[in-house]
Amino acid sequence: MGRIVVIGGGIAGMSAALALHKAGLDAAVFEAHPDGAEDIGAFLTLASNGMRALAQVDASDAVTAIGFPLSTMRVLDDSGAELAHMPLGEAGDPLLRYRCMRRGELNAALQAAAARRGISVRHGARLASVEDGPGAVTARFTDGSTATGDLLIGADGLSSTVRRPIAPAAQPCYAGQRVFYGYTTGATPAGGPECITMVRGSAAAFGYTVSPAGETYWFARVAGEPLAANEIADGTSARWRELLVSLLRKDATPAADIVAATGDRIMVTNATEMPLGTPWRSRRALLIGDAAHAASPATGQGASMALEDAVVLAKALRDAPDTDTALALYEALRRPRVEHNITVSGQVSRGGTSPSRTGRGAPAPRPGEDELIRHLEWDTGIWTVTS
Repeated sequence: MGRIVVIGGGIAGMSAALALHKAGLDAAVFEAHPDGAEDIGAFLTLASNGMRALAQVDASDAVTAIGFPLSTMRVLDDSGAELAHMPLGEAGDPLLRYRCMRRGELNAALQAAAARRGISVRHGARLASVEDGPGAVTARFTDGSTATGDLLIGADGLSSTVRRPIAPAAQPCYAGQRVFYGYTTGATPAGGPECITMVRGSAAAFGYTVSPAGETYWFARVAGEPLAANEIADGTSARWRELLVSLLRKDATPAADIVAATGDRIMVTNATEMPLGTPWRSRRALLIGDAAHAASPATGQGASMALEDAVVLAKALRDAPDTDTALALYEALRRPRVEHNITVSGQVSRGGTSPSRTGRGAPAPRPGEDELIRHLEWDTGIWTVTS
């Protein structure tokens, strides 16, 4: 295969570029944001499966240098009583421990890893359209420039431009919750080192963890009608803090005090998901990450699923006899797992109802963990895991 054009320099796009490079393929990344700092405010948690995928593309060191590990999780009810305290993921392996970090830090780490390997990343390249022809695919950018390749990967997120010709009717859907994120150094909640605390509140789901530097990272998921774009744009930390504290004060948990101690570092977004069965590919274009299968954040798996995508795609292109076979194999391996995640996460967000579905049948069974490990293991041929 010749050149691969990757649209989007976020987690999905950069991890795909790293994996494709390791597979000996020529990938160039085109990112709309001018400096790679998009979404720098929000934080995320990489689960053990995401950390495993990073290890397969030799990017563990780049990521373990940022953020902090999480090795246990405890669960509180609305009275503050501890319901459970358990190991989190594969806590015994330093490379596979859950890790909490700011999204912008992860993007920067992956981009730096790509730069060290000589992978081309062009910032300020906003996609206008895609021409998917029989012999090549061309990306046209708003500044008049173009990029042509044998394959185009759409890793351009929820508002994907690549998705428009592939699935023109598919639109992200509201998943039933508003999601708030914040940081504070003004609260010292209990929990212990490397622990994330999840609170099953009466009016909101809440979670928090404290960094080694003493900064509390927290989120709240609140059911209700979606916020309009202008409400999000015009909202202030003071407004979100007041709204949340009034809800969280109903419970005898640390949540309200954590939010009350937060200054101007509160963000909000609507939980969003892609409909099940959304088409992912055309002749020479493929969607990955949130562009294909965004899920609500309730399971905390969005970034980890994108990292898995990158490894499985690169292995499929490496091992399959031709591009069409590779893309079909990739979709067969990935769709059951990611649509299971959309379903479970959506049910949590909406209180039990499933996401909407386009014109496909019921999803295939989700692969088990042993099967996933075989999908990700770099030295295991992709045909081996499907035979």
